[in-house]
Amino acid sequence: MSRLDAAIEFHFAILTMAFSSLWQRFQRYFLEYRELGFSLDVSRMKFPDDLFEKMRPQIDHAFAAMRELEAGAIANPTENRMVGHYWLRNPALAPTPEIRSEIEETIRRIKAFAEDVHAEEITAKNGRRFEHVLHIGIGGSALGPQFVSAARGSPDDPMDIFFFDKTDSEGFDRVFDRIGEGLAQTLVIVVSKSGGTKETRNGILEAAAKFAAKGLQFARHAVAVTGIGSELDKHAKANGWLAHFPMTGWVSGRTSVMSAVGLLPMALQGFGTDAFLAGAAAMDERTRIPDAT
Repeated sequence: MSRLDAAIEFHFAILTMAFSSLWQRFQRYFLEYRELGFSLDVSRMKFPDDLFEKMRPQIDHAFAAMRELEAGAIANPTENRMVGHYWLRNPALAPTPEIRSEIEETIRRIKAFAEDVHAEEITAKNGRRFEHVLHIGIGGSALGPQFVSAARGSPDDPMDIFFFDKTDSEGFDRVFDRIGEGLAQTLVIVVSKSGGTKETRNGILEAAAKFAAKGLQFARHAVAVTGIGSELDKHAKANGWLAHFPMTGWVSGRTSVMSAVGLLPMALQGFGTDAFLAGAAAMDERTRIPDAT
């Protein structure tokens, strides 16, 4: 055997051993929930094989803390608030009948509102159907709806969607240019839990001014998603906005996509909100099994 042949054989043996080791590690650390269509490969992450065993106390503590959280434990002691976005996709887990009823009623109202818009039971003042959505919010009040729209949106949707997600006058103008003559058929969703977010208020003012310049009554196009009794809630009711949906204190902006914040634009775009919630609930159930191996 020549030196070249020996070198080739040596390197081939090394590669074979490396591949065998990677394959074995992949088989051990590849996670798949076939019934949910979900998989995760962490085999290439550099952690020792005894990591999960060493972390068993922390893992057990995390599962216990999650059970307490979902049962309604106070997670924000400063504001004495629970954290309950898990209940949004499975209202049966809610710690009180009142919270469960609130979640279920909000979902029912969102679906009914979207159906009425699509069926032209709710229309613009000129009697024509709403074709566009302008979503005004910032941070968690916009990121979830933006993500879902980018992932699921298509030209075949019953309504398309545009966003005001920052204070940017040129950005506002670009959105208005894209909507063009469709402004008269645009439904506006304004999202702010407190109702006092300055960036969102700027978006409202810009939108209201644009509607007025086109001879349109902003209130006949506007829907609020906000905390009950907030300044925005009071303003929407006093000015006769089309509808208002609640944002609860136990849901933060960053986890609000399964509340009215995310479900309302989803329903208007024609996406399956029931399947979306059911998928999240199924994943919750699967990942609550206290087995980290």
